[in-house]
Amino acid sequence: MPIEILMPALSPTMTEGNVTKWLKKEGDEVRSGDVLAEIETDKATMEFEAVDDGRLGKILVPEGAEGIKVNQPIAVLLGEGEDASALDKITEKPAKPAAAPTTIAAEPQREPRLTLGRAGNGDGRIFASPLARRMAQQADLDLAAITGSGPQGRIVKADIEAALSAKRGAPAPAVARPIAQPQPAPAAAPAAAPALSKERVLALAGNPPYTERPLTAMRRVIARRLTESKQTVPHFYLTIDCEIDELLKFRTELNGKSDAYRISVNDFVIRAAALALRQVPAANASWSDEAILLWNTVDIAVAVALDDGLITPIVKNADRKGLAAIANETKDLVARARAGKLKLEEFQGGTFSISNLGMFGVRDFAAVISPPHGGILAVGAGEQRPVVRNGALAIATVMSCTLSCDHRAVDGAVGAQFLAAFKKLVEDPLTMLL
Repeated sequence: MPIEILMPALSPTMTEGNVTKWLKKEGDEVRSGDVLAEIETDKATMEFEAVDDGRLGKILVPEGAEGIKVNQPIAVLLGEGEDASALDKITEKPAKPAAAPTTIAAEPQREPRLTLGRAGNGDGRIFASPLARRMAQQADLDLAAITGSGPQGRIVKADIEAALSAKRGAPAPAVARPIAQPQPAPAAAPAAAPALSKERVLALAGNPPYTERPLTAMRRVIARRLTESKQTVPHFYLTIDCEIDELLKFRTELNGKSDAYRISVNDFVIRAAALALRQVPAANASWSDEAILLWNTVDIAVAVALDDGLITPIVKNADRKGLAAIANETKDLVARARAGKLKLEEFQGGTFSISNLGMFGVRDFAAVISPPHGGILAVGAGEQRPVVRNGALAIATVMSCTLSCDHRAVDGAVGAQFLAAFKKLVEDPLTMLL
């Protein structure tokens, strides 16, 4: 039986994608693990690997096609001994697009018709979606011990989440299906404000001249997630001023010692935030309905502006890396983020966020938390301001930093302790080397 290749869910927020390039052509032999195509998601352009062996019988979605829904067929794989006549079973009846997922957390499923694969075929191989394989690898789960709930027993994201919940002793999450089953309702979230139509916006604005900029998948996801964050996460804000004259002097000295790195003020901020989180572990936290999660690693997500949105590549284990390593890694992540070449694990996750608008001359601002992070540090520009030292006025270069906290996971005193530790590190940069 021919096997449909479906548009994959390459990130938890992905509902549709664009096929930017096919790396296999019709008639090519395909082995499990071969890269079939490059898929543009709401976050980046990613490689899509084959799960099954066979021969690429027909490409259903050409290069450049946009807005392909997750789980919609994009190609057909022929099995051993099958020829082009087997494709008639596909072309006789057009494939229906899959129903949109009902939740972001669980991978959508379709009723089996022509399936992607099987959980096993007697030769020891295990069939799972690419996302499920990545999640299992990151969580150190044995796929052979997991029963798949996808078509013909295929392991999907929901199965990995259920295994993780069982491992933690928590109830397994429900699998999202096109027709939702009754579930115990969580605490009611505030209703989202109704979206305004373009006609309504123009009427309220008095119909001034305008130019339309079409909404991209990334902009839609950003809008949805920011709205959810502000409506469901109780933010509170703490601001502190840091004198950075010593930091600027130290930075100049370090950059003059080698051409192998170029340390920025933001690299110092990442290092100081990571060390402060290690000193105040209660600030390195996330909220869940079952418990407050205190992370054992310090993974800093750094906001990077793109042409039509932003992305947050992650400096993992930032508390264990020196300034030069952070500088080089951040430079590489930013370059690949702007080129759309980040891997999923390089921008998905993290335990804390930093957003720096100081290079634009912004003095201070309050950033919106990116769930599940418990906090985000908004960094302003360093500027000369009058300060009082020993009862006398002086001039210092001051940088204002505002911490946005999720009050469910991080209390005011914890946020204040984090900022105090952060300020001490920034104002005495030599301590970052200890």
